[in-house]
Amino acid sequence: MKKVGSIVLILLIIIFSYIAFNYINYRTKNAVSDAAFIKTDSLLTLSFKVGGKIRNIFKNEGDKIKKGELLALLDDKDFNLSLQKVQKDIDSLKAKKDALKLQRERSKKELEINIALAKDNQKYLQKKIESFKDKISSNEAKLNKLKRDEKRYKNLLQKNLISKESYENIKTNLNSLKDMIDAQKKELKSLYIKLDSSKKEIKLSQIKKDLLLELDKNIDSLKEKIEALKKTKQELLNKISYCRLYSPIDGVVAKKFVNEKSVVKKGYPILSVVNPKDLHIEVLLSEKKIEGVKPKNSVKIKVDAFPNRTYKGEVEKILPASAATFSLVPRDIASGEFTKLDQRFIVRIKILNPTKDLRVGMGATVAISKSR
Repeated sequence: MKKVGSIVLILLIIIFSYIAFNYINYRTKNAVSDAAFIKTDSLLTLSFKVGGKIRNIFKNEGDKIKKGELLALLDDKDFNLSLQKVQKDIDSLKAKKDALKLQRERSKKELEINIALAKDNQKYLQKKIESFKDKISSNEAKLNKLKRDEKRYKNLLQKNLISKESYENIKTNLNSLKDMIDAQKKELKSLYIKLDSSKKEIKLSQIKKDLLLELDKNIDSLKEKIEALKKTKQELLNKISYCRLYSPIDGVVAKKFVNEKSVVKKGYPILSVVNPKDLHIEVLLSEKKIEGVKPKNSVKIKVDAFPNRTYKGEVEKILPASAATFSLVPRDIASGEFTKLDQRFIVRIKILNPTKDLRVGMGATVAISKSR
């Protein structure tokens, strides 16, 4: 009996030693951690870019979705009413602008014609004035000669050397010439008045031409208002488009946060969607185990939900900073008194043979082979 008992004890020691050796050897060759979870890059929380009342939600939790599919609608009635008002204002301002442009073109043509006519009339009057001045000058020379003749004939008449009729003819011609010169001087004065009026008309046309600049300013002002309203219109069109919530991926609705008829603010979560095929493992690996862990190293994965399955994996990358680095409340070590803690680094692992029943958030245990 003692011999059997000794044999059994020796066998147990051998078995225990073998198991212990395998355990230690396995842990030496592999970085093992149970702080592993299934995660995804495509878990997205969707929200509207504007606030309002939800009119429709077309999907429920667990429903399959396709990329670009309409998932929910906000009531866009107020935005559409504002858009209609803005469009009416734009149309009204455009009509005013077109009317001002037409008025400007007409005024411009009318002014150009008036200025041209006034300048032509001014040239004509100036020539006529010069002609009348020459005539008056010539007639005044004749008048001086007739005055001398009249004096001479008067002396001759007093001496009875000529007839009274001859003297009367000279006198009549003298008076007629005086009347003609007076009429010509009046006409010349009238021409000067007309010339002055023509000059004033040109000045007035120039002033009216300056009014075209005012019309240009008004037209430019209307253009600016129209452009501002167009920007407002585009913003409203954008807001109307923001009232539609589309799926950014192919996948499944993971969570529904609100129901129809709810009033939500801009950015409030509506649905969470996920692509169940886009899965990976994230491991919080102790700094004491990270030596030898490199990208492309093979990984054995055990998912807690399916203990009888073993999944294959591959290290994709090791993040460059420890998880504690991003803590919202960093440790204060200024005093020099602190407890040294084991730091953990996030290792991302690609699942090489995923199954459809894997879910985001499931826990797992991984064994990462170490490079020598």
